[in-house]
Amino acid sequence: MRDAERFAPLLDRDQAAVWRERLRADGRRVVFTNGCFDVLHAGHVEYLAWARAAGDALIVGLNDDASVRLLKGAPRPIVPFAERAELLRALRSVDAVVGFSERTPEALLERLRPDVHVKSAQYREDELPERATVLRGGGRIALAPHRDGTSTSETIARILDAYRADR
Repeated sequence: MRDAERFAPLLDRDQAAVWRERLRADGRRVVFTNGCFDVLHAGHVEYLAWARAAGDALIVGLNDDASVRLLKGAPRPIVPFAERAELLRALRSVDAVVGFSERTPEALLERLRPDVHVKSAQYREDELPERATVLRGGGRIALAPHRDGTSTSETIARILDAYRADR
């Protein structure tokens, strides 16, 4: 039997904005990050723990299935939205999850106005399409260390190689 009460909440945009404002009223620093988080791996877990340490609460923007297909191509996501959200919600580092359907999170960032927006150091801050939105909202951008060799694409390739070698 699953103890769903131990999981972080899955919020819609309106609920996420209320959640954020409640934390702001308490003087807590909110961190936001986003991604597809398809085929959760150790790199994701390390990244999310780093993001959580950048503030008092972490909300994760999770791309819905249609936006993952736009970003990653037709065979993706491997894991559907509801399952990806459940995995994220079960992590200690995650305080809330909110889904979004756009390719990039500007609209969500505009609504939530986090204190810190975390992205992987595989990007440069000036390359981020959401940079202006974060700064306009009074937030700052933090680049988390990138763990080489742990991408979802690399994980999928290893799985495919293992199954090809087994035949």
